[in-house]
Amino acid sequence: MNVQRILAVGLDDEQDVVLVRQRARQVSHLLGFSQQDQVRIATAVSEVARGACQAGFGGRAAFLIREAGRRQSLEVTISGGKGAHGGLPDDAVVTAHRLMDECEVAEDEQGAGVITMRKALPQQLWIDHARLAEVAGQLAKDSPVANTYNELELQNRELVATLAELRERQEDLLSLTRELEDTNRGIVALYAEIEDKADHLRRADEMKSRFLSNTSHELRTPLSSIRALAKLLLDRMDGDLTPEQERQVRFIEAAAADLSELVNDLLDLAKIEAGRVEVVVAPIVVDNLFRALKGMLRPLVDDARVDLIFEPCDYVDAFDSDEGKIAQILRNFISNALKFTEQGAVRVSAFHDPEADTITFAVADTGIGISPDNLQLIFEEFSQIEHPLQRRSKGTGLGLPLCRKLADLLGGRVDVVSQPGVGSTFSLVLPRFFPAQTVQRNAGI
Repeated sequence: MNVQRILAVGLDDEQDVVLVRQRARQVSHLLGFSQQDQVRIATAVSEVARGACQAGFGGRAAFLIREAGRRQSLEVTISGGKGAHGGLPDDAVVTAHRLMDECEVAEDEQGAGVITMRKALPQQLWIDHARLAEVAGQLAKDSPVANTYNELELQNRELVATLAELRERQEDLLSLTRELEDTNRGIVALYAEIEDKADHLRRADEMKSRFLSNTSHELRTPLSSIRALAKLLLDRMDGDLTPEQERQVRFIEAAAADLSELVNDLLDLAKIEAGRVEVVVAPIVVDNLFRALKGMLRPLVDDARVDLIFEPCDYVDAFDSDEGKIAQILRNFISNALKFTEQGAVRVSAFHDPEADTITFAVADTGIGISPDNLQLIFEEFSQIEHPLQRRSKGTGLGLPLCRKLADLLGGRVDVVSQPGVGSTFSLVLPRFFPAQTVQRNAGI
């Protein structure tokens, strides 16, 4: 810490209080302080000097430059006279605390009060030895004469300037207050409009869910009848069919099956959005789940083109979740993988992550893959990617959005990694223990 002395002023009589104020204004001006800071420094120094003189004449005021780190400060130290035992007046100390950056009160060896005040120099300024010599020369050249009348006149001018600035700031504050009031009124009106829009959206969403649910229920019965009648015809219950009739009935059966799948997906989405899906939590063993899926999906596999492989899982303990919904998600992943894989294999695996305490189910294929631009598109309802295989294998565009909603319902998430021409891996990541908040959210659904 480096200290450089600027000036010292003795406090031998009342006129010296005026002199030390003038010197404080001079020093702060030469050091580059703003007009306001000059007034603050001069006022603080004169008040403390006045207090020191009241305690006893013979004191001293010292002006210094103190360097601490990469910052310099103007430091003013004022001590009371020889007979000034005890502290300085409280009002002077309070004024110094308010107007300066730092203010320290102590006692010297004789018990007289000593107060040290500091004001940081503007950041862009640095007082080196050459500049300090210029300041000292200017102070010696412009040595003031303690004139109470002139100082009072100067103080009055400073007071008028300060009052004018305060008035201007008050007007600015009033203007800002009015602007804030107008802004607040606008924000209140905007919030009301947003709340109204949100209410309309909630009602529209409820109506959409109700419409989807009612429509799905209404379509289920005739579709079931069409499929049943098509099966009766294909089973020759009413006699033989010609090859052309059989081909057309199979078209009808396939179309009815596609529509049934679409209706079921719509109904599931409507139930989830309406909060009417029941989550049945029970212990699940991965191997048992894989065996059930293998038997269920075997008819979809064309062994000549694609192998469906369920890899053994090292994790043999049971975990808590809804087996039906996990199976529904994995069936969708696997059926999509089989649909868009012309040659190769579809591998289904599961593993436990001890660090995150999650169970991850992965379905990896060697199919057409998905470009990075379409990775989020596939999770939007009714969205499908343009591809020759897509045109041959029409889907509903609801399977993956439904999977993501079901995963969220189970407290997990759906991830996808894909590269065009190489293949895709869809993953379902679930907590090993079913989240309590999710159980509470679905209680009573």
